[in-house]
Amino acid sequence: MPEIAEVETVRNTLKKQILNKRIKNVKILYERMIESNVQEFKEILKKNQFIDIKRRGKWLIFELENHYLLSHLRMEGKFFLKNSNEKIEKHEHVIFTFQDETDLRYHDTRKFGRMNLIKKEELKTNIAIKKQGYEPGEKELTSEYLLEKFKNKSLAIKTLLLDQTIISGLGNIYANEVLFAAKINPFKKGSDITKIEAENIVESSAKIIKRAMELGGTTIKSYTSSLGVTGRFQNELMVHKRSKEECNVCKSIILNEKINGRSTYYCPKCQK
Repeated sequence: MPEIAEVETVRNTLKKQILNKRIKNVKILYERMIESNVQEFKEILKKNQFIDIKRRGKWLIFELENHYLLSHLRMEGKFFLKNSNEKIEKHEHVIFTFQDETDLRYHDTRKFGRMNLIKKEELKTNIAIKKQGYEPGEKELTSEYLLEKFKNKSLAIKTLLLDQTIISGLGNIYANEVLFAAKINPFKKGSDITKIEAENIVESSAKIIKRAMELGGTTIKSYTSSLGVTGRFQNELMVHKRSKEECNVCKSIILNEKINGRSTYYCPKCQK
C-alpha cells in the first residue's frame, strides 16, 4: 500500500512529466472509481491541463484551471505514463490522453482507488481533505496535540497511528518503524502514552518520513512503484517485514503479530 512517502514520490515524479500538457480525451473504464458525475468529470478535464500537483496525507491533488482532481491510490493504485497507441491493460481504469499522444493511466488491480473532481473553492471544506490530521514534520504535530487525541483511548497505539484523522499519511510500514524508533510497544493503550513517548513519536515520525521521502519511499511486495521510480527506504527498515530476524540494536528476534487485523512487527526487548 502506498503511504505518505510513496505518494510524495509519485507527486514529484508526475510534476516533472505531465504539467501543462493539454488533455485531449478522458476514458473511464470503471465508473465506480469516480465519485463525481462521470460525464461532467470527462467534459471538464477535456482541453484542460494539470498546472500543479499538491498532496495532503495520502491524497494527490491535481490542480486544473478552476478545479482540483482528488485521487487516492488506496491499496494497489498506480499511475503509468504510456504512449497512446499502447494496448490498454486489464486493470487500467482511467486514462487521460494528452495532445502529444501520451497517456496518464491509472492502474488498480483491486479497484479501491477513488477520484473526485471539485471546484477550487471547495477544497478546504471537502470532507476527505478536511478530516486529515497533521502530517509528520508539521509544526502543529506536537506532543500536546497527540496526548489530547490519545487520552481516554483504549485502542492500541499502533491502531491510533494508522488513524488518518490524528496523523495524516502514516500507514502500516511507517507506523511499525516509528514505534520501534520511539521504543514503544505497539500494544500499549493510547491513554497510557506518556509525554516523553508522545515527543518521541513526533520526532521519530518526522525523521523517518523525511528520510523515506529522500529515498523515494519503500518498494516491497505490498507496494511496487511505477513511473520508473524504485524506492530505497526498504534497505533501512528496522522491523517491518523482518519477522524472525535479529534486531539490529539488541539481537532479539523480531516478532510479527496482528493488531486490529494489521501485521505488526516489533522487537520485544527494545519495545517492552
